[in-house]
Amino acid sequence: MNTNHPTPDPGLNAVLQELVTSVQAILGENFIAAYLQGSFAVGDWDTDSDVDFLIALEHDVPDADLPALQAMHGRLYDLDSNWAKHLEGSYFPKEILKRDDPARTLLFFLDNTYRELIRSDHCNALVVRWVVRECGITLAGPDPAALIDLVSADDLRQEVLATMQTWAQRIFADPSEMGNRWYQTYAVLSYCRMLHTLHIGRVESKRKGAQWAKRALDSRWTGLIQRAWEERPNPSLKVRQQADPDDCKSTPDFIRYALDVSRQYEDTNRKAAWP
Repeated sequence: MNTNHPTPDPGLNAVLQELVTSVQAILGENFIAAYLQGSFAVGDWDTDSDVDFLIALEHDVPDADLPALQAMHGRLYDLDSNWAKHLEGSYFPKEILKRDDPARTLLFFLDNTYRELIRSDHCNALVVRWVVRECGITLAGPDPAALIDLVSADDLRQEVLATMQTWAQRIFADPSEMGNRWYQTYAVLSYCRMLHTLHIGRVESKRKGAQWAKRALDSRWTGLIQRAWEERPNPSLKVRQQADPDDCKSTPDFIRYALDVSRQYEDTNRKAAWP
């Protein structure tokens, strides 16, 4: 991988180069590596994709370096680039990055469309480790396999099952959370993708998850899935718009169906029988 041209988009490459060189200058010997993950890593990005990154460190960001790091992210956000406003990622101490962290330690995290780091466990997941190790694009530093232990398909499936269940509980407790056009479609596509991961034991893109789901799942959900995919462009606009009432009503039912299908994997020693 040419670290000077990690993506086909020159504007994005310039933002990534500025990110990495700035982080290296601030953190010095504490910096180990930087990787591009998410949709760019799994090979199905478009102009509406988040720019998911991961920074590997010798140890957590020291208090003395945090102000400079915050200022740097604010400066990048103000660049004349749409990509710069959609950076999202976490700073991982190497001991936490290496393997699963059941404590879900809060890491310094930059959320999409934000300009300041917060503490969050957003990226502290096996799914992220799997994507970085197996598909990550190296921006600087060693191959990610040198820093991250192998994530088994069974462990990946167990985490996805837990995510499906806990997220569903939150949605069922407060369905109004899905009231905007972005969140409702995001939920549908995410459950398709998670079911796809359960099926194949690896992480693929939302596009591939949706395509698979339309073929593999009960045909009564095909229209809902297709509309969710068609609604994906312009998320920053759609997060402020009301979701389609019928699709909003159908989405919890689709999630219940997805949970029913997922139960075939609750016992990883039992071979799944897919629809």
